[in-house]
Amino acid sequence: MSTSDQPDVILTDSRDSSGMALDPPPPAAPPDPEYPTARRRRRRWPWFVGGAVVLVLVGLVAGPFIYIHFIQADPKAKLTFENADKAAASTTTPTTAAASAATSSAATSGVAASSVTTGVDGTWTATDASELGYRVREVLFGQSTEAVGRTNSVEGQLTISGTTVSSASFTVQVATIKSDESGRDQLFRRRIMSTFQFPTSTFKLTEPVDFGSIPADKVEINAQATGELTLRGVTKSVAFPITARRNGANIEVSGSIPIVFADYSIPNPSHPGISTEDNGVLEFLLVFAQG
Repeated sequence: MSTSDQPDVILTDSRDSSGMALDPPPPAAPPDPEYPTARRRRRRWPWFVGGAVVLVLVGLVAGPFIYIHFIQADPKAKLTFENADKAAASTTTPTTAAASAATSSAATSGVAASSVTTGVDGTWTATDASELGYRVREVLFGQSTEAVGRTNSVEGQLTISGTTVSSASFTVQVATIKSDESGRDQLFRRRIMSTFQFPTSTFKLTEPVDFGSIPADKVEINAQATGELTLRGVTKSVAFPITARRNGANIEVSGSIPIVFADYSIPNPSHPGISTEDNGVLEFLLVFAQG
């Protein structure tokens, strides 16, 4: 049989046409054990993002709530005679209280007797026991609170003739007003009150105040005061109620003046995360000594 009659050879093994052995094919790659995990991670990713957003929102609400109601001290009490007396009583020991009561009783008798003959005529000067400041409602990330600032740096005098205050004027160094938050104080001095440009605020009585009588010690009398109030360089006429009393050798006057910020070109104190109303209260309790 001729070679042309030879049947074709079909290669069934791993050889090429010349008979050389071929390299075996590489084994198939095993399945990736991380593939299902990766798919699960991709499926969980939106849940992680959503959970993080919820946690942030809860923190924004719960954080201020916990701070305001459990950490932050209560706002200072309003500047009234009642609160001042409570504060004085809370810092007085029983022995001191008894001695103080006896002294007060003797002083009251002496003052009442002397008031009939000598009255309170003359000039009275504000002492460093005087207090003045602001009170503004704040909302901190949805939680309501009160911002209160105070200072004892009040200078001024009033003049009394008989039962009438004929003149009075006062000056406050605005930069000395401080609250319980240094960040708030910095904002107050800079953007809100611009104390570098307007370092003082003033009040001047423009109409006499007649109290009608000279009261005994610790007896309160009410009247209306009218004058010119200057805040942040803007002067406005104001009228407001005041309460006065004699307290031993001193005369004390308390009151408050509603302040609409825009009336005095005061920028609204609101800033990111904290909003305030468009008004506040200027409150004071002034203590005067004669001379």
